[in-house]
Amino acid sequence: MTRRILFALAPVALLLSSCDIEDAGSWGSSDRYREDFHYNYALKSGGSLSVDNFNGSIEVISWEKDEVEVNGTKYAGSEDLLRQIKIEADSQPGSLRLRTVRPEPRRGNCGAKYILRVPKKLMLNGIVSSNGSIRIENMEGDVRLQSSNGSIRVRGLVGKVDAKTSNASVEGNGVVGDFVARTSNGSVKVDGLQGAFEANTSNSSIVARIEKMPAGRSVKADTSNGSVDLSLPDYKDQPVDASTSNSSITLRLPASAKADLRASTSNSSVSTDFEVLMSGSISKNRLEGRIGGGGTPIRLSTSNGSVRVQKL
Repeated sequence: MTRRILFALAPVALLLSSCDIEDAGSWGSSDRYREDFHYNYALKSGGSLSVDNFNGSIEVISWEKDEVEVNGTKYAGSEDLLRQIKIEADSQPGSLRLRTVRPEPRRGNCGAKYILRVPKKLMLNGIVSSNGSIRIENMEGDVRLQSSNGSIRVRGLVGKVDAKTSNASVEGNGVVGDFVARTSNGSVKVDGLQGAFEANTSNSSIVARIEKMPAGRSVKADTSNGSVDLSLPDYKDQPVDASTSNSSITLRLPASAKADLRASTSNSSVSTDFEVLMSGSISKNRLEGRIGGGGTPIRLSTSNGSVRVQKL
C-alpha cells in the first residue's frame, strides 16, 4: 500500500475580503487564508474513487484519460490553521482515496474545495463532505454521495445513485439507473430518470419524471409539509407509494395504466381522470378501486392536501 501526505504547491495568500466560494458563506466576513493544490494520479477505467472532505464542495467531472486530476483550494481563518490542513492520498492501481485531514484539536473555521477530472467509467465509492455541495457529471458507474448542509447534483450518469444530505436539495438529470435520495429540509428533483426511484425528505417537495422503469421495480416518495409530483410516462404495473402531510400529491400516468388505486386525504379532495371500478369505500377524500381492470398497488396518502391522478 502506498500512503503519502501531500503538501500544496502554491504560496499562501492573505485574502483582503470574504471568501467567494459557495461554501464560505458560513465562515463570516473576516479575512481568510487560502492555498491551492494540484495533483495527478494514474487510475484505470473501471476503478474506484473515494473522497472524504469537510467544509467544502466536491465536483467530479469525467474525461477520456486514465488519470485523476485533482485541483483544489484549502481555506482557513489563520495561517497557522491553514498549514495544519493536509491532503492525504492512498493511490493504488485500481483505486484512489483522498482525505482532507483537519487540524487537531478541531478549532477555527477551515476547509477545502475539490474539482476532480476522472476516467468516465469509475465507481464513486463514497464522495463525502460536510457544509459543502457535491456535483457529479457524465460518469459511468455506481455512486454513493453524502453531505450535510450542502446540495447534491447528479447529471448524465449511467449507474445507481445513493445520495444523502440534510438541509439541502438533491437533484438528478439524465440518470440511467436506480436513484435513492434522502435529505431533510430540502427538495428532491429528478428528471429523465431510467430506473427505480426512492426519495425521502421533510418540509420540502419531491418532483420526479421517470421516463423508463424496469418491470417489478417501484416508486416511493415520502415527505412532510411538501408536495409530491410524479410523472410516469412508461408506467407498466410498477408499485407506487407516495405520502406527505399538509400538501398535495399529483400522479400522472399513461392512459393505458392498470393498477389497484388507494388514495386518501383529510380536509381536502381526491380526483382522477381515470375510470375507476370501485372495490372499497368512496367519498370526497377517499377512493379505492381498480384502474384499467386492476394491477399492482398504487397508494397515495396525505393530510390537508389534495390527491390528483391524471392522464398523461
